[in-house]
Amino acid sequence: MAGGEGAAAVMCTPAFVGRVLRSRWYVVFASMVVMAASGSTYIFALYSKELRSVLGYNQQTLNTLGFFKDLGTNVGVVSGLVQQVAPTWAVLLIGAGMNLAGYLMVYLALTERTAAPPVWLAAYAVGATVLLLILFLPLGVVIKEEYAAVSQLEESLQHPPAIAVEEPAAASTKKEDDEPSCGMKGCLTNMFKPPALGEDYTIMQALVSVEMLVLFVVSVFGIGGTLTAIDNMAQIGQSLGYPHKSVNTFVSLISIWNYAGRVGAGYMSEFFVARYRFPRPLALTAVLLFSCVGHLLIAFGVPQSLYAASVILGFCFGAQWPLLFSIISEVFGLKYYSTLFNFGSAASPIGAYVLNVRIAGRMYDAEAARQHGGHAAAAVGDKICKGVLCFKHAFLIITGVTLAGALVSLVLVWRTRNFYKGDIYAKFKVAPVVATADADGSDQAAGEMAPVVTEEQAHNGKNKKLQQVNDDEFK
Repeated sequence: MAGGEGAAAVMCTPAFVGRVLRSRWYVVFASMVVMAASGSTYIFALYSKELRSVLGYNQQTLNTLGFFKDLGTNVGVVSGLVQQVAPTWAVLLIGAGMNLAGYLMVYLALTERTAAPPVWLAAYAVGATVLLLILFLPLGVVIKEEYAAVSQLEESLQHPPAIAVEEPAAASTKKEDDEPSCGMKGCLTNMFKPPALGEDYTIMQALVSVEMLVLFVVSVFGIGGTLTAIDNMAQIGQSLGYPHKSVNTFVSLISIWNYAGRVGAGYMSEFFVARYRFPRPLALTAVLLFSCVGHLLIAFGVPQSLYAASVILGFCFGAQWPLLFSIISEVFGLKYYSTLFNFGSAASPIGAYVLNVRIAGRMYDAEAARQHGGHAAAAVGDKICKGVLCFKHAFLIITGVTLAGALVSLVLVWRTRNFYKGDIYAKFKVAPVVATADADGSDQAAGEMAPVVTEEQAHNGKNKKLQQVNDDEFK
């Protein structure tokens, strides 16, 4: 009893509370909370119907709001720039303020406590969720740096520090490699002469490569199509006659299977790549083909099939992200990965705008206008579309472009087939040297890491040792 009271007394002290708040485990907890809150970007379908009816938006305008939400979610340039000049707490404070202001404006507009905002202002309000989704990145950096510092401290306590002598020539070469100086003509020439796959590409070499172009097109078609279905799920369910409670279930299924797709695709693709040399781009092709099943279920309005479509599209949407980022890191190297993966993410809102706003939204409004006898009547927010035809042609087009994306991805499969047949992690491996005794009696410790010696070098070294033994015997 006394022990429990003593522990409680210690935990209630300001010093202990401050230690907990400064610990790396609290950072993990805070990161999880931020990531959980960032899930609000996926529940747009829950309140989009109310936005449409209360504010008098047509479907194309509503999808424009969804586009700005997706744009901010996938382009983290603003928060990255702020992070360069401000501490992490300032970035978090800005993100919290933007979310509070954005969702408060949405709440006031929906409850009609304020005048309906113009579309550009509503787009900003919905887009306030932008920063929160990527705010866990600075916390991830904090976790990484703290872990590295602790590991370095523990290692220094266990092993005495070794003095490393740095050769000037090697340092000079490294500086030249890191900061290449070339004229305009030389830089343009190097831009179109990329290194081998798996080596570190420069940003411009990666952007003008066929591989990055293929990934961009595939992301526009694949992720853009699934995002269109996710953002329009409320209107899809309403047009097909599902009750409001079922629409909430669809959103939950999409979120759950989005997570399952991210984890499952990442784990399974890594397993097949490591075990069977399975090309990862082929897994991306399979995901795109599988998503076509969900699009077709929506297009033809198969009874009670929207549950299965939600599962399929949620899984495929989540599965595309780890595959996309893994391919970028493996093909173009890790040196500029933090910049290149943002270019891959930028394809998502572009596809969402074309497929969601320009195709799905416009076709929905056209069908609603036909059902209600004219464009003027359909422009009112409470004039909704009923029936399979509301989204049929739009999702048939989305199915077609997704199939086209799958075919385009086969170009990447073909161009990287030899790369994935080899050991893509070979450059990260160092051969262990078993404890051996040389002819001069010097020993090498077991488990010491040494560079791999070629067969020719080993043969020459063996001949030299035999020659030395013969000379000793002659003497």
